[in-house]
Amino acid sequence: MTWIARPKRLLRWPAIALLAAATACGGPVSAAPDTGGGSELPDPPAPQSSATLFAGLRSAGVLLDKDGAHFCSASVVDSPKGNVIATAAHCVFEYGSYLENFSFAPDFTGAGAGKAPYGRWKVRAIQVDDRWRENTEDSDSVDYAFLTVEPDAKGRNVQEVVGGTPVDWASPAIRRVTVVGYPNPDHNPDNKPISCTTDTQQDLELAGSVRMDCSGFWDGTSGGPWLADYRDPKHPGHLIGVTSGGDTDSVTTAVRFNANARKLYDKAAKQ
Repeated sequence: MTWIARPKRLLRWPAIALLAAATACGGPVSAAPDTGGGSELPDPPAPQSSATLFAGLRSAGVLLDKDGAHFCSASVVDSPKGNVIATAAHCVFEYGSYLENFSFAPDFTGAGAGKAPYGRWKVRAIQVDDRWRENTEDSDSVDYAFLTVEPDAKGRNVQEVVGGTPVDWASPAIRRVTVVGYPNPDHNPDNKPISCTTDTQQDLELAGSVRMDCSGFWDGTSGGPWLADYRDPKHPGHLIGVTSGGDTDSVTTAVRFNANARKLYDKAAKQ
């Protein structure tokens, strides 16, 4: 397994070159996500102990570097303009610099260069907490980021095309979740998303974090969504956090979104 470590915990991502800060500009308004509607919900997925292949949630995908290689996972968040995605802070800011010239590819799949059936959306603004940027003692407690993406050539925002998941900013620590991510090609040569449905546990090593025990979450899954009450792609539930780290491929952690995360989201949503 390939790991990059900050001082206090292991982070699930491969090494990438980080360059100068991204800039911000405006974008058109998008529609709200399709949550399926109706009063009858399908049964939730059964709990698992190991990841399985996952399909259908178009709003989940990968971050691609300037050469087209994917290095982290991400997902679209429901927002007023429809142009916000969530990922881990360590995916987009490290060693004192923001990542530059990268994009988001929802529902990415396929061996080699892979296919982006809903396009590649350029990231133009990054919001991370000051504590992460300054690498403070408690920086691991804010390992999340909200990114603003540009509209496509038709003027559409990403949420119009693939939908987006609403956020729960005050989730309890113990909850049934479906976690989605893209392991890197060494463990996932066909570049297909995986998922695991299981119950979270409180992470005793870091306040505000939760963990799950489910094998198969190798490097590359960082930034993937933790979806509470997920039923199916039309009923994705609520996003409560993103994958931030873990000690092995079977122990995965996330920092729960809170009021502080909401402030970063609000900044991203205004871009």
